[in-house]
Amino acid sequence: MSIHQENHCSCNACVEKALSTSEIKAHQSQVNASRRDFLRNAGKLGLGVGGGLLATPLAASSLSDQDQAGIFNDMSKSKVIEQGKAQRITLLHTADIHAQLMVHDEFFWEQDKPVYRKRGGFATLKTMLDQLRKENPANTLLIDGGDCFQGSGVAALSKGKAIVPLMNQIGYDIMLPGNWEVVYGKEMMMQDMFAYNGVKVCANMFHDTNDNRKGELIFPPYYVQYIGGVKIGFIGYNDPLTPKRQSPAYSDGIQFTFPELNIEKYVKILREYEQCQMVFLLTHMGLAQQVGLSNMPQIKGVDYILGADTHERVRTPIEGQFAKVTEPGAFGSFVAKLDIVVEKGVIKEQSYQLLEVDPAVDKPDPEMTKLVAAARAPYAKELNRVIGKTKTPLVRYYVIETPMDNLITDAIMWKFQPDIALSNGFRFCPPLVPDPVKGEAEITVDYLWNMLPVDSEAKTGIITGKQLWDWMEKELQNAFAKDPSKRFGGWVVRFNGMEVNFTIGNVLGKRVNWIKVKGQPVVMDKEYSFVACEREGDPDTTICRVEGVKAPKRLGASLHSIMEEYLKIHSPVSPKLEGRCTATDAPNTLLTQLQGVGYTFK
Repeated sequence: MSIHQENHCSCNACVEKALSTSEIKAHQSQVNASRRDFLRNAGKLGLGVGGGLLATPLAASSLSDQDQAGIFNDMSKSKVIEQGKAQRITLLHTADIHAQLMVHDEFFWEQDKPVYRKRGGFATLKTMLDQLRKENPANTLLIDGGDCFQGSGVAALSKGKAIVPLMNQIGYDIMLPGNWEVVYGKEMMMQDMFAYNGVKVCANMFHDTNDNRKGELIFPPYYVQYIGGVKIGFIGYNDPLTPKRQSPAYSDGIQFTFPELNIEKYVKILREYEQCQMVFLLTHMGLAQQVGLSNMPQIKGVDYILGADTHERVRTPIEGQFAKVTEPGAFGSFVAKLDIVVEKGVIKEQSYQLLEVDPAVDKPDPEMTKLVAAARAPYAKELNRVIGKTKTPLVRYYVIETPMDNLITDAIMWKFQPDIALSNGFRFCPPLVPDPVKGEAEITVDYLWNMLPVDSEAKTGIITGKQLWDWMEKELQNAFAKDPSKRFGGWVVRFNGMEVNFTIGNVLGKRVNWIKVKGQPVVMDKEYSFVACEREGDPDTTICRVEGVKAPKRLGASLHSIMEEYLKIHSPVSPKLEGRCTATDAPNTLLTQLQGVGYTFK
């Protein structure tokens, strides 16, 4: 059995059994492989082991044992580095870029109100990352945490292909697939992911096919690098709930498993056989799931969880029982920078910063500017077409209700006049802010792809008030489950035609306090019509995760066409928070699912 094959038990006895004699021999063979051959082939093949394996490991030192000596500050003040006694390792981390190629409006929360600034853009990001790497050129690794080639018009129209050369130009070393990497189907995901020059890692995505690949990992589970006098291991995990969160058809041919089923095995391989002095988890699971994972005994031996998915901006690492957790924001607006100072094999200092990608500070890289223009060129005329205007910011950062989704459900309600119009609890899409002089912002086709990166068909059906109530309870559980492993990465579903009041702190089945449809209390045995988007792969009687729908019918209109029709008549629009969905124990401007760990989104 190959060292990369899966074992679905994590107890100590089974972990020992997992490392069979053949696996140990295979591992030793990989350890003795040529570093030169590895580096030549890793980018093409996505090999998960071998980087720097010929080096002799230094004395192992657990990061958690050094916390009293460690400080989170500016590495320029490190005395041991100034004295030449130590080396610095730098890890740069981005995630959830969602193919946002251009400088864009970005949302910040300051003094209890939203503030918007220009951030991001691939050309700006390239300049910034090059400067950061120059600070520590020999000992810097650049990592992306997934959800990169989905989320914009260029990405959707090229099925991710146009984004690959841009990421290769930036020069990522390690790459993790995210939950949206499956959006174009398994084969397209593999084509795009394996076209990246960087090493790919993911230990919980398996071939689920009828050929001889069934049960095999799609990507290597881990990667080892000897850098700055320290041997480091990285293990990757995508969100195991991906097939439920999104259209099931996207994940056809892929099996996802939970990290706790095999993570202990890989930590053992990296710590005991590879003799790694540090182990990192690269995860795309959402901050709540990642903090939950940091408290599981199966990950003992992991130092950091470098997380992604929920677009959270962790500015100080969150301390779990067994590991620290970070997440680097989204849309190429931020870069997380982790510096570790090592002296004689002992970790002396640590520094973590969340840096903003500011076009006023870092001028655009000329070559990347050309590459972005070339990527957009085949689609530019259509993407630049203006379809409407807004007088208020289109923003999607709020967990409970958003102006952007109020606009979308307004359009659905206008077009079809159901009792209820629904929109998924999407997170992605940077804001669009009106010009302070003109008082308006243009909504282009490109921005429509940002809002709705999958142009799904509208679908209608009939449900009872009881079904509506039970469905709402399930959706709130997806967002606020007390067990973080049961939380989906998205926010609360959005709607028009009904109002909902709930309590986050209550248990499943007890969160909904009341529901009104068209201003009247919901009647449990009354039937209501609703319209939402079709999800490929769902049963015909399931719409927007509402099961058992009567009289389901596709409406022959895509969400993009509905939005264009609506904006043509109603532009300029002015969507805002209206109290369609409210919580008794949180403001309507709630910005994170995660409570009780000292984390604040800002």
